[in-house]
Amino acid sequence: MTVDATIEMTNPPVAPEDQVRASLYALLGNLLLQVPDQETLERLAALEGSEGDIGSSVDTLSQIAKSMNPGSVEREFNVLFIGVGRGEVLPYASYYLTGFLHEKPLADLRAKMRSLGMQRKQGVSEPEDHLGALCEMMAGMITGAFGQPMPLQTQKEFFNAHIAPWASHCFSDLEKAENALLYAPVGSLGRLFVEIEQESFRIE
Repeated sequence: MTVDATIEMTNPPVAPEDQVRASLYALLGNLLLQVPDQETLERLAALEGSEGDIGSSVDTLSQIAKSMNPGSVEREFNVLFIGVGRGEVLPYASYYLTGFLHEKPLADLRAKMRSLGMQRKQGVSEPEDHLGALCEMMAGMITGAFGQPMPLQTQKEFFNAHIAPWASHCFSDLEKAENALLYAPVGSLGRLFVEIEQESFRIE
């Protein structure tokens, strides 16, 4: 995890629908931030999607995971996100919103994190505006990893300010990336989920 989380055992239980949201955010965050190991691939292979576009993306991800090994996934991850000089996809808010890294969107995010009691974890090299880190933050806000589950209004404000303006575009780029195999359905899943979150927050 890119941010320190302190889960308190006295937290009220999270509603089932919010637990599903948190699980999806956590899954996306994990896959975007680090190369899936064998255990992760096995977990992905065991997933079963429900009906609809989200379920279809989950099923596709599961089927592809069954055919891959850690070595092939590591090569894909490196080409997509690291590359020689840069990867195919740069999953940072600053890049998508300004064309450059370490710009105002990162400064704005850091200010918001301080106001919410979130701290960057020691030893993490990725800037906090990495899409995977933002997904982790949303998961933690939902489940109470930063003390207590945060109100839906707080989640909405954070999402609208730091994720909604660019994340769908980034996930779409990942979905269509030339070297994406396992990560193509990850892009689909992320894009669809962000669109659902946008619509849900809009009608709240």
